[in-house]
Amino acid sequence: MFEMFTESAPLFIAVVFAFCLIIGSFLNVVIYRLPIMMEREWREQCEEIAKTPAEQKLPTGRFDLIVPRSRCPSCGTLIKAWQNIPVVSYLLLGGKCSNCKESISARYPVVEMMTALLAALCAWRFGAGPEAIMAIVLTLALVLVAMIDADTQLIPDSIVLPLMWIGLAMSLYHPLAGAETLFISPRDAIVGAMAGYLSLWSIYWLFKLVTGKEGMGYGDFKLLGALGAWLGWQHLHVIILMSAVVGAIVGISMMAVRKHERSEPIPFGPYLAAAGWMTMMWGSDIWNLYLDKFI
Repeated sequence: MFEMFTESAPLFIAVVFAFCLIIGSFLNVVIYRLPIMMEREWREQCEEIAKTPAEQKLPTGRFDLIVPRSRCPSCGTLIKAWQNIPVVSYLLLGGKCSNCKESISARYPVVEMMTALLAALCAWRFGAGPEAIMAIVLTLALVLVAMIDADTQLIPDSIVLPLMWIGLAMSLYHPLAGAETLFISPRDAIVGAMAGYLSLWSIYWLFKLVTGKEGMGYGDFKLLGALGAWLGWQHLHVIILMSAVVGAIVGISMMAVRKHERSEPIPFGPYLAAAGWMTMMWGSDIWNLYLDKFI
C-alpha cells in the first residue's frame, strides 16, 4: 500500500483528506469537551481544598472524550451515527437538529473541512512518507490549540507538552530528512524548544515590569517552545514575526469594527498556531520573500 501511495500522489492526498475529515469530527468533540474536563478537575481540586461546592453546575458522572454520547445542546436528543458523518450529515439535516429543529452551528463542518484540507496540503507538500505523517500530526494539534484558545483563552498542557516531547523525539530521526527538512537535528530541536519558550517568557516579564499587567499566558510560551522543538530555532523569528503582524492587524480591526475594548484580552494562540503551520509548510520561502522585499 505504501508503494501505491508513493506512485500515486493524488490517491495519497485523497485518502488523507477522507481520513482527516473523520478526524476533524473527533476534533470538534475535543474542542468542546477538553476545556470542560479541565474545569471539572480544577473545581474538584478547589472544592477539596476549600470544602465548599462551586456555584456553577458542571456535568456529573463520567465525562471525557468518549462518554457520554453526543447530544443536541438544545433538546438533549442523542445524535445517531448517521447524523454524525462529517460535513455530509450537516448538509442532510439542513444545519438543524432532527428533533427540535434548532440550528446547528456551522462551525462543526467548518472545522472538519479545514482539518481535512490542511492535512491534504501536508500530503501534497511532503508526499507519502514519515514527514507527511508527522506534518499531519502537528496540523491536528495546532487546530485543537487554535480553536480551544479562541473559545476559552486556554492552551491545554495535555496538548502542547506532549507535542513538545514528540518534536524532540522526532529529532532523533533527522537523517531520514529528504528534500524537505521537517526532521531536524537534536541540537536544533533542543535549542528551538528553549529559545521558543524563553523568548515569549522574556517579553511577558518585560511587559509586566513596565505596565504591571500580563500581556500573554504561559500557554503561549509552551506552544512556541513546542514549535521550536518541531521546526528548529532557525524558524522562530518567522513564526514570531508572522503571528505578531497578523495578531496586530486582527486586534486593531476588532477594536475598529466590533468596538473591542482594549482591556479585553485577545487570544494569541491561534496566531501562533497559524504562523507555525505556515512556517512548517513554506518557512524558508516566506523568509526569503521577506528579505527580497524589505531588506
